[in-house]
Amino acid sequence: MNFNNVEFLISAASPKDFPQNRMPEIAFAGKSNVGKSSVINRILQRKNFARVGEKPGKTVHVNYFKIDQKCYFVDLPGYGYAKVSQQEKDRWGRLMEDYFAADRIDLGVMIVDARHAPTNNDITMANWFLQSQCPFVVVANKLDKLKKSELIPNMQRIRDDLELPEECPVIPFSAEKGTGREELVRLILAAAGE
Repeated sequence: MNFNNVEFLISAASPKDFPQNRMPEIAFAGKSNVGKSSVINRILQRKNFARVGEKPGKTVHVNYFKIDQKCYFVDLPGYGYAKVSQQEKDRWGRLMEDYFAADRIDLGVMIVDARHAPTNNDITMANWFLQSQCPFVVVANKLDKLKKSELIPNMQRIRDDLELPEECPVIPFSAEKGTGREELVRLILAAAGE
């Protein structure tokens, strides 16, 4: 799959905006300040394809990117941090529920911060993936900010707190340095049937 052949497709504000043309969907979810756009940019080997915002919470719709006419990368709204009204947070929540209920996800990519224990919002998101029974992977971003001695205990804490099944990979990842990219790309290609 050619990750350079990528185009922004649509910013879906409601389920009627989701693309009718079905292709495998790789859905990216994470806290507003966890570096979701940076992870997507690292996978695509692009600097600023997915917008990296100074203020967390820039993704407010379900953003679809078409990758090499073979699959969609779906950038879900960030959660938990953005300074927006409760009404806007409720709208995001409904949109996420609608997306998960549509049963479109071929691989979920849940991004957490490698340095910290998962938040309640992270646990809720992991439960959405588990309940939808779609395959998913947890990407522990910001690995470059960890000491070597913290790696194993932090990865175990993430696995335990999110109550992940054995078959759910936890990938230590650095959007900054590219660590973990190859492993994640392999899973994405498999989910896209490549």
